[in-house]
Amino acid sequence: MHGPVSDANPPASVTPLATWREWVGLCVLVLPALLIAIDMTVLHLAIPHLAADLRPTSTQLLWIIDIYGFFVAGSLVTMGSLGDRIGRRKLLLIGAAAFSVTSLLAAFATTPAMLITARALLGIAAATLMPSTLSLIRNMFHDERQRGLAIAVWLSLFMGGGSAGPVLGGIVLEYWWWGAVFLLNVPVMVLLLIVGPLLLPEHKQKDAGSLDIPSAVLATSAVMVAVYGIKEATVDGVSPLAVLAMAAGVGIGFLFARRQIRLTDPMISPDLFRNSAFRATLITQTLILLAFAAPMFLTNQYMQLVLGLSALDAALHLLPALIIGTLGSLLAPWMAGKTHPTLVIGGGFALGTAGFALLTQAPTTDGYLTVITGFGLAIFGANAAITLLTNAILGAAPPERAGEASGISETSMELSHALGIAVIGSVAAAVYRAAAADTLPASLPAEALTAGRDSLFAAAAVAGDLTQGDAAALLAAGREAFVSSLHVAAGIGAVLTALLTVLAVTVLRHATAGATTAQH
Repeated sequence: MHGPVSDANPPASVTPLATWREWVGLCVLVLPALLIAIDMTVLHLAIPHLAADLRPTSTQLLWIIDIYGFFVAGSLVTMGSLGDRIGRRKLLLIGAAAFSVTSLLAAFATTPAMLITARALLGIAAATLMPSTLSLIRNMFHDERQRGLAIAVWLSLFMGGGSAGPVLGGIVLEYWWWGAVFLLNVPVMVLLLIVGPLLLPEHKQKDAGSLDIPSAVLATSAVMVAVYGIKEATVDGVSPLAVLAMAAGVGIGFLFARRQIRLTDPMISPDLFRNSAFRATLITQTLILLAFAAPMFLTNQYMQLVLGLSALDAALHLLPALIIGTLGSLLAPWMAGKTHPTLVIGGGFALGTAGFALLTQAPTTDGYLTVITGFGLAIFGANAAITLLTNAILGAAPPERAGEASGISETSMELSHALGIAVIGSVAAAVYRAAAADTLPASLPAEALTAGRDSLFAAAAVAGDLTQGDAAALLAAGREAFVSSLHVAAGIGAVLTALLTVLAVTVLRHATAGATTAQH
């Protein structure tokens, strides 16, 4: 069994290479990352089943779906800092136990309130696991190339888990009740509790103080309130409530930052953001995820709403692109070793630009090959870039701050993904409404016109109540408008990734060089 290791005195000369124990430990660490991502989406197909059983209101149903992500995003920074102080393996095992218990609570929930509470607790437990796994990887793999491969494996399973959720949920629902989707977590977490102490080393800050509770409250509140505002803007448009929530999140975040500057032992060290390598790579990671979020979301919807596939079939049809994306993550460290990380990052952005450009040509009929090819190129390039950027972020941070860096990186991923869907998604929604207003036949019933102008979802919902001719006209106009919105979202993504391509081979070259120097 590994004893506690202090981060204060890392090897000064020869960088040690990972042994079989670290690689087997990595296999253990990727399991919670996979389950956390699966839990983000596994309920998508289970919603009709649990709604029939628990009979939640529409508001309760939204909270059942969203509250898990709110609490994950809001707790990541706090839990990353806590792991640095009490021990990352210790926090990981506490989180695994909590995740098991709350999964059982969710599986056997008998009321909507009970399920909402369980999902919230699951989110907090998940937030203890994510930065713990990534920061342990930082301390287990000292060689930059080995750490890059380890991060690639971690990210591949984390990103793939979200896509696997609906597929796995569909298979489970074929044979069991909706609560069984949560029971999948329990045996994996029990395995982690058994083998974790044997295979994973303990790492924590030397002479670390206690966690500053006011800072934890401010950090959690800032992220959760901001994410709530972004979600509101995504669903209902830019309303006063959404603007107020986002402004409040920024204001609370400002108070948090001021407190960190004044504290002698801050929860998040301001020195991290004074490091140009850490700052540049974090900003770049945020921008690529912001550019990617809305086109990815709309591509998923294209499979169902335009091609007419079920949710399960749509997930299966997206598998080729997701496999290609996994290859992007896994090949990125090898390619970086052969050339230079910034060239691979820039090449990833260039592929993303080409993929988005192809998505702007998606047709309204028989468009599967065009869309899956464009999406595959984009996800290969984005995953390759994100893998190397994550490695650079962790490499730029001191080992004793690995938990903080992991929490910040993962929080930026959550926020940029939500913001990308809200901002670029709102533009796409406006394009849809304008295009629908021009293409919808005026002869359609008033209810159909209203639904068609709102969204393709709404149009599909009322089409069953229309005559065959009216339904066909409504859906044809809606699909044409939807494809126009996909074109615009992909076009914005192409512009952003093209700009990032230029920045990667100019500004970011110095940042990644700094990250490598910082590590050694």
